[in-house]
Amino acid sequence: MSVPVWIWFATIGGLLVLLAIDLVIVDRKPHEVGVGEAARWVTFYVACAVLFGIGIWMFSGGTHAGEYFAGYITEYSLSVDNLFIFLVIMSAFKVPSIHQHKVLLVGILLALVFRGIFIAIGAAAISEFSWVFYVFGAFLVYTAVKLSGSGIGHDDGEDYEENRVTKLARKLFPVTDEYHHSKVFTKIDGKRFATPMFIVMIAIGSADIMFAVDSIPAIFGLTKEPFLVFAANAFALMGLRQLYFLLGGLLRRLVYLSIGLAVILGFIGVKMILEALHTNTLSFINGGEHLNVPTIGIPLSLSVIIGVLFITAVASLMKTRRDGRKAESPSAIASDIERGELTETDRPPLEAGDTATDRTTGR
Repeated sequence: MSVPVWIWFATIGGLLVLLAIDLVIVDRKPHEVGVGEAARWVTFYVACAVLFGIGIWMFSGGTHAGEYFAGYITEYSLSVDNLFIFLVIMSAFKVPSIHQHKVLLVGILLALVFRGIFIAIGAAAISEFSWVFYVFGAFLVYTAVKLSGSGIGHDDGEDYEENRVTKLARKLFPVTDEYHHSKVFTKIDGKRFATPMFIVMIAIGSADIMFAVDSIPAIFGLTKEPFLVFAANAFALMGLRQLYFLLGGLLRRLVYLSIGLAVILGFIGVKMILEALHTNTLSFINGGEHLNVPTIGIPLSLSVIIGVLFITAVASLMKTRRDGRKAESPSAIASDIERGELTETDRPPLEAGDTATDRTTGR
């Protein structure tokens, strides 16, 4: 896929225009972003991503369009996991609701810069060293195994520990104890101070570095085109801020998200290793000759990714609904058992002094 330089500049310019429009409209007057407003913006950004993919299909063909959409969906789904960390950071820094959108905007701009650097490094490594795909594939499989064993759901109560970048920022700039509206820096008695707003922006942006370590190899497993990798990442991050406000409490209901993402990462990791074996040039593997192994195409990859995400979402919502039912009154549970929606095993255990009749009637 040959992409002229002007296409790169036009794409980056278009993304900056979208961010500028968002900044002018949403952040012109600080306010708490509601579900309706967030839903409209998410729809807008998804529509922009889809239109971009249609443009790729029209000018470059279905293969590259399929790679872009597979990469975009994968990056968007992996980015949802970022939102849990964002929730923890926002809570730890006690960011006022009316300023959270601005924090996410600047944080994600930093994330775009970091990911652009990672993409450039990854593209250069892939073009120069054939063994990189083996490394990327093995790393994704390892990450998948580690992620699948991390447990169901996310612990929203876990303590946030500042990373090295955030700690360095605190050393370089004296920080005030309180927020000064939406100011990043302020002057007190003639001395310049950073505010907690500055530190939390650094925390959000630098936290994405850890996620990029997983997501960049994952998308290179779906397409080797740097332009498609960058575009998919950019559009995924662009809509992430509004998704944060749209999902809200729903994030805590996606209890199987880690497992679903682990399956996707493991699948892409295996795909990368198979492709590396299929085009093998390493002398210590099969004498430097290609291996006749099956490879996984984009249509199958796209189907697996969408299927896993759908099953993960449905299973998560069913579990949280089931757990919610268990917390209801005994009479409601008894009614659900009669309708066949729950089983006897879903009844809560008897407490001291209770009888089976009490548990059934709720008395």
